[in-house]
Amino acid sequence: MLDVRRLVLLRELSIRGTVAAVAEALNFTPSAVSQQLAVLEREAGVPLLRKVGRRLQLTPQAEVLVQAAGHVLDVLDQAQAQVESSLPTVQGRVRVAVFQSAALALMPNALHEMAVAHPDVRIEMVQREPETALHETWAREFDMVIAEQYPAHTAPHLSGLHRSDLTTDEVRLALPPVDTALAPVSSIEDAEAMPWVMEPRGTASRHFAEQVCRRWGFEPDVRYETADLQTQIRLVESGNAVSLMPDLMWTGRTTTCRLVDLPDSPRRTIFTVVRAAGSSSPAVRALRDALERAAASVHR
Repeated sequence: MLDVRRLVLLRELSIRGTVAAVAEALNFTPSAVSQQLAVLEREAGVPLLRKVGRRLQLTPQAEVLVQAAGHVLDVLDQAQAQVESSLPTVQGRVRVAVFQSAALALMPNALHEMAVAHPDVRIEMVQREPETALHETWAREFDMVIAEQYPAHTAPHLSGLHRSDLTTDEVRLALPPVDTALAPVSSIEDAEAMPWVMEPRGTASRHFAEQVCRRWGFEPDVRYETADLQTQIRLVESGNAVSLMPDLMWTGRTTTCRLVDLPDSPRRTIFTVVRAAGSSSPAVRALRDALERAAASVHR
């Protein structure tokens, strides 16, 4: 019979691409991973890996086993959820990946509610860019991701994931106070002459911000690049830059930024994603519910 743990190693190799990456992710040595894959190959009775240049490539037979491994893990997720549902209290662990503005605006209230209502649930939170976190949730590194989607920029669709929208927030042009701005600026047209601060290339927010500027006929002068939106706010407040900022960032804080509505009032969508096989977990359901209440309270 094929060993499930070795099947998982093969699946990890299909996801991560190299034995070294699998070893690092699972806290094994590369030689231990290679040995286990060799044993699995003997168990299967067919070649599973072949060398292509300096990399390993999965054979068609290995791809069949990778699919089977995914099905086995789904069944185990469902079984774990059923076991947890049979318990008298909600308990377990939920690993959450979250982007910054949701971590600041939504997670504190949700975590507090969970700690009071469900003290036996352990929640572990890591900040990640949504595009990366969605793939990592599919790969089973996280149980849940809180992600974002900007207008005209669709989040990746991965099989076996279940999405639930939490809320939307408007994106506005953040301008410096009049007395600190490097140049007079009061509109998106004026912002062409200002330095911009944006998130790194490849992020949905960066793509959205660049497209807004281009629709107004100019290429933004992006002098400052940071994924930390609090740093972006300070650069704007100090008069050094302009930015596009979602409303969720202002939850629980004041600012000296001047916030200007954009044409068509674009809104960002914030949503949770979990693996469908684990969506019935009482702990996952409880956290999703707590996040929905946190999101609703922000917009009261």
